[in-house]
Amino acid sequence: MAKVLLAGESWVSDTTDHKGFDPFPHTQVHIGCTEFLAALRAGGHEVTHLRSHDAGSDFPFSVEELNAYDVVILSDIGANTLLLPPEVFEQGLRRPNRLKVLRDWVHAGGGLMMAGGYLSFQGFRAMANYAGTPLEEALPVTIARWDDRVETPEGAHGQLSDITHPITDGLDKQWPYLLGYQKLTPDPDATVLATIEGDPLLAVKEYGSGRSAAYATDISPHWAPREFMEWPGYQQLFCALVSWLARE
Repeated sequence: MAKVLLAGESWVSDTTDHKGFDPFPHTQVHIGCTEFLAALRAGGHEVTHLRSHDAGSDFPFSVEELNAYDVVILSDIGANTLLLPPEVFEQGLRRPNRLKVLRDWVHAGGGLMMAGGYLSFQGFRAMANYAGTPLEEALPVTIARWDDRVETPEGAHGQLSDITHPITDGLDKQWPYLLGYQKLTPDPDATVLATIEGDPLLAVKEYGSGRSAAYATDISPHWAPREFMEWPGYQQLFCALVSWLARE
């Protein structure tokens, strides 16, 4: 059983409905990883979910704090949330660079996964902005400096590479369709386990004493449609990926 910290995969909507003469403002917190959390927990992993709006203040600031976990997953949470805690942005105080801390933790033996999305890798309008950061060093891919999304509303299928690996052992050769992904460039020392439209879909590598994975699409809608999340390989894939990252 691995101890996992998932940061991201939540957002707050601020909406105004107009009903004739009268406007009706309301807000709502959305959680995008319900099925993902359930899949990992059903596979025996212990998962802590740190919502995006809490990560700015609560994401670990030190290697020692990160050592409470075996695997850290970043999903749909931009670099600014980790780089600009309230003490820095609001008070002008110095705090540790958590992208450097996370990189150093992986190098010392931790397991890191970044999943795709509009605020992952470089992201929508390049707002995720992980390209050129210390964390990119730990990932098995090079990130573009521009909006790196590839939208495939017609559906595009992931394909296993012809590589035997414990993460993908027993998975279908062709995966259910996906509705988009990040266009990434694998590092020379990366192993690409699955592709989509000829681009890396799942890449992994050893980094120092640790391991990392880049999963180039969503773990939940919209890029991961219901058909993908109901695929029996969904739980198998992510549980095996977490186990590999944790060296179980």
